[in-house]
Amino acid sequence: MNASNQLRMIVFASLLAALMAAGAYLAIPIGPVPIVLQNMFVFLAGLLLGSRWALASVAVYLLIGALGLPVFAGGMGGIGRIIGPTGGYLIGYLPAVFIVGYISEKAAARIGYDVIAMICGTVVLYACGVTWLKFLTGMTWTKTLTVGMYPFLIGDALKIAAAALIAKALRPVIRVPIYTKPATRITELTTPYEHNRDRKSQSSL
Repeated sequence: MNASNQLRMIVFASLLAALMAAGAYLAIPIGPVPIVLQNMFVFLAGLLLGSRWALASVAVYLLIGALGLPVFAGGMGGIGRIIGPTGGYLIGYLPAVFIVGYISEKAAARIGYDVIAMICGTVVLYACGVTWLKFLTGMTWTKTLTVGMYPFLIGDALKIAAAALIAKALRPVIRVPIYTKPATRITELTTPYEHNRDRKSQSSL
């Protein structure tokens, strides 16, 4: 990647990290885990930036939050949010966004596969978040799922649909570099039979 493209990717990654922080402010508290737009921007990072740059964007977001900036849900910040009841969801953004970006890259950014990628990312996110929530609170699995997953599924479906449409609209505009293998030279090869036949035809002339 040349310097110009790298600078563009840094700008996009920073912008998505800022949007994640903004999405965290749009929170509806319904229990230990609030409803936020944060994860929609996490998924958008995966769809638009690819696995590596999206992972970097989320890592920057988590780092500035852990350092105390109020970028987590409800305008909170600090390492306490990472190790608190909702910390599993925050840490789960890392593997989730990588999976979303990886699948989207391999599927050549087709909208159907984008949706599948985000569903896979959501599964990973809940696996991390719900497990951590149960571990810290000591609730039963049924209670943990009731407060930490079930209320959010319809909203997540809507956010996945919105992210897929937004990504489809933005890709032609932001023109994220696509990495392709260098073109290889194709040479014409002949079989041994063809080679011998050519030699015989030349000797008969």
